Amino acid sequence: MADETRRRYLFVAIDRATRWVFIRVFPAKTAANARRFLRDLERACPFRIRTILTDNGKEFTDRLFGLRKRAATGEHAFDTLCAALDIDHRLIPPKSPQTNGMVERFNGRSEEVLQSHHFRAGEDLETTLHRYVWLYNQQLPQSALASKAPLQAMKDWHKIKPELFKKQPYYLPGCDSYYRTSEKGPCFRPPRKMEGTRRTTRNVPRCPAK
Repeated sequence: MADETRRRYLFVAIDRATRWVFIRVFPAKTAANARRFLRDLERACPFRIRTILTDNGKEFTDRLFGLRKRAATGEHAFDTLCAALDIDHRLIPPKSPQTNGMVERFNGRSEEVLQSHHFRAGEDLETTLHRYVWLYNQQLPQSALASKAPLQAMKDWHKIKPELFKKQPYYLPGCDSYYRTSEKGPCFRPPRKMEGTRRTTRNVPRCPAK
């Protein structure tokens, strides 16, 4: 199949307070796609994002290391959008992926999901990831949340701190509805600090012959 060799990049954001996850899949890890991801994220969640933590990828920052060491200028395309949205953009220390631990753990889980499926095309892969995120957010209990699913934790935050929210979080009826809605720009999201990063998905594996 034509798109079996095409590499895709998974952009992930996780709210530290509720473990709520938001994803997008792009064909390249560019600053333009990082901006698209942030815009989709900002539209999706019902509360205002105050801080976002990312790695030091070129899609997120113009910070440099080594002999050409340079602090971030604030003029990178991702930084300018953060400023426009009144979001504090912070960077993890170099070579410290564990600082973005929640995202790294979620990436490991999503990799397990991908390894357990065979895909006919990139669309199938993306649909599977969105369905997993729907399940994760709405139904999978988290030990860090007293066995609540992320969306329930978000709803609890809304009851306690409604002033943090732009709109009320709500359950979506099914994973297919989530995926279709997400194509236009998703419907909900959680409070306070977000971790964001990206990783490369595997090439779409060949569907076994029938």
